[in-house]
Amino acid sequence: MSNAIEMKSAVVAEIAEKLEKASSVIVLDYKGLTVEQVTELRSQMREAGVEYKVYKNTLVRRAAKENGGEAFANFNDEQLIGPNAIAFGYDDPVAPARILKGFMDKNPDKITLKMGVVEGEFYDESKIVALASIPPREVLIAKLLGSLKAPMSNFVYLVNAIAKKQEEAEA
Repeated sequence: MSNAIEMKSAVVAEIAEKLEKASSVIVLDYKGLTVEQVTELRSQMREAGVEYKVYKNTLVRRAAKENGGEAFANFNDEQLIGPNAIAFGYDDPVAPARILKGFMDKNPDKITLKMGVVEGEFYDESKIVALASIPPREVLIAKLLGSLKAPMSNFVYLVNAIAKKQEEAEA
C-alpha cells in the first residue's frame, strides 16, 4: 500500500473510533468564520470537553459507513458537502449543541448546523437547536432538588406558624 492510502485509512479509523466513543456528534458548515472566530469557538469547545475537528468529507463518509448504525446513514454524499467541521461531545451530550447555538446567536449567519447524532439517534438542525435549549445537568439537578425540598419547607413553615399562633393564644 502507498503511504497516502495508509495515512487515509489511519484517519478513517480515528474518525470511526471517535464516532463510536462520542455521545454526541454534530456536523456544521463553518465557511463564514474568520480565524479569530474559529479560535474562539475552539476555545469554548475545549473548555467544555468537546472536540472540534475538520476532516475531509470522503473520509467521514467512509468512517460513518464502517461504524455502521442507522444513525450515521445520513452521513452521505448528499449531506456532507462543502466545508464541514465536526464537534464530538464525550461526557455531556448536550454541550456541543449548546456551545454551537450560543455561538450562532452571537455570530448570526456565520455557521450552519447540518446534522448530528446524539446518543445513537439522528438529529437534523431543528432538533439540535431544540436540544441546545435544555439547561445544563447541574441546573436540572438544582431544579429537581428545589422541587423536592419545597413541600417539606412549606410543611415546616406551616407547623412553625401553628406553634407561634398557639404561643400567642396562651400568652
